[in-house]
Amino acid sequence: MAEGKLFAGHAVRRLRRAAGLTQAAMAAALGISPSYLNLVERNQRPISAALLVALAQQFDFDPRSIAASEPGGGVEALRRRLADPMFADLAIDRGELDAWVAAAPGGAEAFARAFDRAGSGAPAVGDGDDPQLAARRAVERWRNYFADLDGAAERLADDLRVAGGDPYGAMADRLRVKHQLSVRVLPVEVMPNRLRRLDLHARQLQLSEMLDPASRVFALATQLGQREAATEIDALSRGAAITDPVAERLFRRYLAGYFAAAVMMPYARFHRACEATGYDIELLMRRFGAGFEQVAHRMTTLQRVGARGLPFFMLRVDRAGQISKRLAGASGAPLVEGGGLCPLWDALDAFARPGDLITQLVALEDGSRWFTLARTVQPQGARVGAVRARFAIVLGLAAGDAVTLAAARGQDLAGRAAPTGLGCARCLRADCPQRSLPPPGRTLVVHDREAGLTPFVFADD
Repeated sequence: MAEGKLFAGHAVRRLRRAAGLTQAAMAAALGISPSYLNLVERNQRPISAALLVALAQQFDFDPRSIAASEPGGGVEALRRRLADPMFADLAIDRGELDAWVAAAPGGAEAFARAFDRAGSGAPAVGDGDDPQLAARRAVERWRNYFADLDGAAERLADDLRVAGGDPYGAMADRLRVKHQLSVRVLPVEVMPNRLRRLDLHARQLQLSEMLDPASRVFALATQLGQREAATEIDALSRGAAITDPVAERLFRRYLAGYFAAAVMMPYARFHRACEATGYDIELLMRRFGAGFEQVAHRMTTLQRVGARGLPFFMLRVDRAGQISKRLAGASGAPLVEGGGLCPLWDALDAFARPGDLITQLVALEDGSRWFTLARTVQPQGARVGAVRARFAIVLGLAAGDAVTLAAARGQDLAGRAAPTGLGCARCLRADCPQRSLPPPGRTLVVHDREAGLTPFVFADD
């Protein structure tokens, strides 16, 4: 999508080749000239509404597949990968990227897979990707917005509101009446290492007493999603074409969780509440009976046409700076694809102030400025004396989009920003006193008679 126009020549070309047609034959079937079709396939012309209708009628083409089939997750996702320092001398501009994707979509997708696998350090499995990476790429291709799931979830949420004002009770009744599943909360001694379990023999959804109210509702909503949104989930899973079974199960589990969050926080109501409150997470948690991570995650999905929310990204990190969840949404944030956290980024300060919201304005090497907020969360199920895990949930968006945020009130979004990077291994800022290692491929400069701010001075080559 560029300036309101839809360019997806790679999708049209793939459809034509799958049908075994020449450009002339396909153009004749669509009622257009071969030269116009050639321009469309080369992204020299946008796809018009009339052409989309003709494609759908003649070739059983789902227009939504355009968004899902962008090579490498689309031009913006490829740009984030090409921001790696190893490509710094190539100076690849947007025009070259557009031409590459149009001319060789398969090559662009192959590059994205190879780059992602090299960055993860994971061995090839199934379709050539680490399962978690393959599932995340499937989410990224849709920019973490699934219109069909949101629509089905809103309809279910409306039904549940009619049934009563207690979401948990209404969901439990629906599972019992419509799906013959009872819900039972069991003592921790009975489920010492599980938070939920589906016992099909007993027709029971069993929940640990250690789950808080929001997590119990989410567990019930997830079960409803697996049953009542099965058609939508199946279609999305087939469209993702993930060959590795573990990655496919991860993707399907993500979709069921997406549906559950959409039932708890129906799109239209949640979007209105976000806009009215300045995306006040604490208030949204109480209004929708959800946890901090659930609300933060939901805020990355607000991309409905005509009712778009702010383009947030989200990370979940541990005390060591390891990232266990990455959601770029529509933000295009390089911070999501970074190799690690910059120590000058205050996100990890959240661990020293549990429960506090830590905000910061950061500036990256490319000149982009981002407003970020972080807060700690604790997984369910920890008992006295047991290991108590803690993670930080980090939300962020472009500084220019943050002016309406409740968390940004009183802050100068045009003022000084912390000069951060994408982790030392991918950062080319010279003389950073916090640097812990030089970027790969750069030559260390060692002087016998002088010392800089860091022992890792490197050459500009």
